Amino acid sequence: MRCAVIDTNVIVSALLKWDSVPGQVLQAVFEGNVIPVYNEDILNEYRLVLNREKFHFPKMLLEATLNQIEILGVAEKDLVEIVENMPDPKDVVFYSVALAHGKTTETHLVTGNIKHFPSAPIVVTPRDFLEMLKK
Repeated sequence: MRCAVIDTNVIVSALLKWDSVPGQVLQAVFEGNVIPVYNEDILNEYRLVLNREKFHFPKMLLEATLNQIEILGVAEKDLVEIVENMPDPKDVVFYSVALAHGKTTETHLVTGNIKHFPSAPIVVTPRDFLEMLKK
């Protein structure tokens, strides 16, 4: 079973278009094939972004999605200090949690904004992550 920190943009894309590659990543989470890894800051970022009016996501869909992530996932309490410069400060926590959880279990950071993160084998696109799941 693979562990992954799922970037907010992947969840947004999945909810906007369920039959997309990001949608398949979220489906893999819901089917129990991927263990989502998060912390409180990540959950708060999910809530903040997913509740933006421009997306028009039904409240029940958001609650169900976030509840499933929490139920099926693992809360990571540790953080790894990030020394690399990152374009979006809000992305730091996603990378930090992936590195912290990766100390004990292979963990990837799945993002549609791969250029926002340091070049590292743990940072993968949704498509690359799906390929890993097939192996």
